[in-house]
Amino acid sequence: MSADLTTRVGAVALEHPVMNASGTLDPLAARDAGLEIHRELALVVTKTVTPLAREGNEAPRVCEVPGGMLNSIGLPNPGLTAFADTTLSEVRALGRPLVVSIGGFEHADYELACRRLDGEAGIAALELNVSCPNVKSGCISIGSDPAETEAVVRLCRSVTDLPLWVKLSPNSADLAAIAAAAEHGGADALVLTNTLRALAIDHRTLQPLLGGITGGLSGPALKPVALAAVHTCREACALPIVGVGGIASGWDALEFMAAGASAVQVGSAAFREPLLARRVRDELATLLAERDLTADSVVKTTTLD
Repeated sequence: MSADLTTRVGAVALEHPVMNASGTLDPLAARDAGLEIHRELALVVTKTVTPLAREGNEAPRVCEVPGGMLNSIGLPNPGLTAFADTTLSEVRALGRPLVVSIGGFEHADYELACRRLDGEAGIAALELNVSCPNVKSGCISIGSDPAETEAVVRLCRSVTDLPLWVKLSPNSADLAAIAAAAEHGGADALVLTNTLRALAIDHRTLQPLLGGITGGLSGPALKPVALAAVHTCREACALPIVGVGGIASGWDALEFMAAGASAVQVGSAAFREPLLARRVRDELATLLAERDLTADSVVKTTTLD
């Protein structure tokens, strides 16, 4: 069984609602496993790039916990110049439009990235990461304050015509206020959510398992939190939403769409199952066909009281 999977995230038209989450796609591993990236991901979302190169946090950076995993990667990346000069052409060669994730430690960092990437071929949108919990300044400190969020989005809006997707954190005390601030600043969509700040203890040493002490929780345990975030923000503003957090099946994707998401991103579950995006897409098509629904109609007709 199949269904019409076409949908939109604002001005960005998608063949189907499934893409990868930032930092979770290893193109070589996915291709070796048989994932046809050029047609099985609606868009390719890049790892977050910052103005200057970063090595990331101290190892260990990843550990398993009940209900998912923690990561304290720390945004390692080659920096904006190397990304634009080299990495961008490599990810563009994957054959899909790109969503470039950008992060920073002050407002000017985001402005710089938007200005540099504006006009580059193959970029469908910029994802403003104002929610990473694994760096000591910037990112989540910006995305936890409505005024800061609105200011950085407004600044980015002034230097680029590319759609701006703002990735928010479930750690925020008032997520509805942050979502409304992003909308007021000129955002085109929200991405909900980033990981939850969490801690794991080594039973042998009684010390934190991660070199960065705390990390971000992803996986099944995050899904109910992310679903609530989608529902909260859908009621708080009119922006389209991309849902992410614990998605590992077509049912998971459909739940996010029922909560108000126009599209979804698959993340940590793809580390264990490189072909996950294909299965989520195919299962979603069957579930929609069984209910005589299209992907676009779910968000428009479903309401949660």
